Amino acid sequence: MSTPALIGTSGDSLREAFGKALTAACETRRKVVALDADIAGGTGLHHFRKAYPDRFFQFGIAEQNMMAVAGGMAATGLVPVVTTFAVFCLRAVEQARLSVAYTRRNVKIVASHPGIDVGPDGGSAQALEDLAAFRAIPGMTVISPADPHEMALATEAVLDFDGPVYMRTGRSPAKRLYGEGHVFEIGKGHVLRDGSDVTLIACGVEVARAAEAAAQLAAQGIQARVVNMATIKPIDTGLVARCAEETGAIVTCEDHNIHGGLGGAVAEAMAASRPCPIEFIGVRDVFGESGEPDELAERFGLTAPHIAAAAKRAIARKRRG
Repeated sequence: MSTPALIGTSGDSLREAFGKALTAACETRRKVVALDADIAGGTGLHHFRKAYPDRFFQFGIAEQNMMAVAGGMAATGLVPVVTTFAVFCLRAVEQARLSVAYTRRNVKIVASHPGIDVGPDGGSAQALEDLAAFRAIPGMTVISPADPHEMALATEAVLDFDGPVYMRTGRSPAKRLYGEGHVFEIGKGHVLRDGSDVTLIACGVEVARAAEAAAQLAAQGIQARVVNMATIKPIDTGLVARCAEETGAIVTCEDHNIHGGLGGAVAEAMAASRPCPIEFIGVRDVFGESGEPDELAERFGLTAPHIAAAAKRAIARKRRG
């Protein structure tokens, strides 16, 4: 448990951190193969393609076929890593459900360009439903790491995990939150900053924004706990219950629709353990727009000032209750 400042302003994008980590990890993991839908340059997979051309499979723009083939490859003992943009993963949900999850194949689905991080490509390319879609598939583990170092650790953990996984990466340079001592474990959240007044539970790029919000609140005498909930399913129910008990107010923060993603997972966990006031930061059930990611984050209320305002609302509700 710590109270750090951001380690750096920016670093690799999460997609580049993934591609580099996958390439390094697969020197000894020889059963791992990578599947691409004609966008290796956009997912970080170009690093793997260069290092292991004989283990790289190109499917063109045929994501449904790619997902189904991954299930077949896994049936032979290979460990397929399926890569494409998050919005194109939605095209292959049926195959992920039947060819991967229903048969419990050891397939790793890694999605770049999630949420409004797609930026200028606009609403048609911005997947704001992917966490909800894949979280609802039985047996599917869902992960959204926060920074490049955690992405590298999560990539290794996912490769060693036995079972289907959906993991988000990201397009834009990511702020550094963690140093070399960070430990990543599937199914466990991490307290990035302690506090007693409210808990900010975030995933992906929103973790850095939650940390910024906590610093703004601290300047106003409000102590906000920040939790990086990189594993959305299975969520760390014990940590959620403890934060609800100890701080009595929760704000969830995600680059996703407020319905069905991290916010829904946290609310479900709280309802089963220790209910308390909860506010949701995310895109509020609308499609995205074209613009730069930081501009869109402000447009849709995902930035630190919006998180801080939601924290104050949650605290006020706690006091009224």
